[in-house]
Amino acid sequence: METVSKPKTTSKLDLLLAVENIVDLAMDSQLSPEFYKKAARYIKYLGSRLDLTREQCVLLSLFVDRSDDDSIELSDLAKFLDCRNTRMIRHMSDVDVLVCRELLRCSRTSKYIRYRVPLEVVDAFKNNIPFTPRKLENLTCRDLFDELEDIFSAVDDDELDVTQAYNRIKKLIDDNGHILFVQKVLQYDLDTRSQMLLLLFCHLFVANNDDRIGFHDIRFMFEKYEMRHIRNYLIDGEHELQKLKLVEWSSSGDFADREYFRLTMNAKRELLDELKLPSLTENRVSRGVLKASDIRERSLYYPEAITHSIDELGQLLEPEHYNDIRQRLQEQGLRSGFTCLFYGGPGTGKTETALQLARRTGRDILQVNFAELKSMWVGESEKNVKALFDAYRQRVNNSEITPILLFNEADAIIGKRQEGAERAVDKMENSLQNIILQEMETLDGILIATTNLAQNMDKAFERRFLYKIRFDKPTVEARTAIWREMLPALNDADARLLAERYDFSGGQIENIARHYAIDAILHGDAAPTVDNLAQHCDQERIDNKKSSRIGFAI
Repeated sequence: METVSKPKTTSKLDLLLAVENIVDLAMDSQLSPEFYKKAARYIKYLGSRLDLTREQCVLLSLFVDRSDDDSIELSDLAKFLDCRNTRMIRHMSDVDVLVCRELLRCSRTSKYIRYRVPLEVVDAFKNNIPFTPRKLENLTCRDLFDELEDIFSAVDDDELDVTQAYNRIKKLIDDNGHILFVQKVLQYDLDTRSQMLLLLFCHLFVANNDDRIGFHDIRFMFEKYEMRHIRNYLIDGEHELQKLKLVEWSSSGDFADREYFRLTMNAKRELLDELKLPSLTENRVSRGVLKASDIRERSLYYPEAITHSIDELGQLLEPEHYNDIRQRLQEQGLRSGFTCLFYGGPGTGKTETALQLARRTGRDILQVNFAELKSMWVGESEKNVKALFDAYRQRVNNSEITPILLFNEADAIIGKRQEGAERAVDKMENSLQNIILQEMETLDGILIATTNLAQNMDKAFERRFLYKIRFDKPTVEARTAIWREMLPALNDADARLLAERYDFSGGQIENIARHYAIDAILHGDAAPTVDNLAQHCDQERIDNKKSSRIGFAI
């Protein structure tokens, strides 16, 4: 037979001592009038400190006594009190008050209702401090999203019901009107459910960089009948968030997947700029934007076959031709994106050709630095590349003339994929390549990639480039013209002699011209001749082997 502990009699009470005495007296008491009489002093003390009713004080004491259990059922309390479960059901409204006051956390499933005492409540009792929920005013935007994550997680874990979550989020929004994110959300004047859905989309992007949000990711926040309406509207493209261009289907163009959704780039920029998220590469991409009007005109010299290919591509990219061809391709059910590969040795004019095509056709260029997009964190590189293409799509949508996406020196990206990759770095490279391949399939724009190592290119990439132009070293005639272009003071005979003697690329000739210009500044002007340029020509050849020269020896 169990013995009931006698109450600890002391003139000075604290919260834990009051709880301990209430629990001691409550054991097997069936919550009788006699129990309430004996425990009156302790209940009154607890009630005055925490602003609770008599019944709420007793129930909270019983829960706190089981604070090491994160799955307390009302039937456990009934057994302790030696009363029927129906007696406890009568007190569920009091338990709900404790949950609303955040003194308890509740987990509800189809079969069970379980409770636990949060650690911060236990700490408050331990320190003899009345627990009050944290004030969530004057938060930063980042703090606000941390609180949203806690609320959404609590609902997903069945520790909050949807109504309680809505109330907490509403108070969170009402108390933090100084945050720009909150102001912008309120400006849309959304109904409660649409506002909740927008907040959920924002949370999933901020917390997980999630641009592929399915119905399974959001249904926990809505009743079944609400979820049916939301699903139908989203699939049909008729949801209010879609009409406001805040949410879109996850894929673009003809490959739109109506079962998955994401925030539009415009929504990300408008709503989340405050957070300065590293995964939003729009700013990073924007720093690499080169306006067509800022590109300096330069003359380029190619062999005849390359000249023909470049001229043809230039005509295609003229806005009036490009739009017409793109529309006709779409009408025939063909991909309308234009993907071009410029390959060949260093200094043969690949990058400059892309720039001159952009200048000629009035197209801005988005230059991609893949080293900047790569991250040491697993999964971040993939997210950055996806965000890059999202940013490009948004710029295409917002531009009268489609810009060019330039992957300069893309050797590491379009190289052969690793078969049976085991190392994390190899798996990441393969993943990046797969993402880019998929994006090239659905591209609605213009992509130009340059590479020095086309022989190492993965066959899957080779198939996805519509135009492939090989850049060979310039002919003697082209080199002669380049010498004249770079050094206008050079006479025709010397330009021809240098072109025949040195098998240089255009980039190498430009280097020599710059060296000559620097010498002229330092040591005084001298008319360029074969003799005073020979030293620079020899230095340009790293190996300095005579066999590398073409024509005749000096």
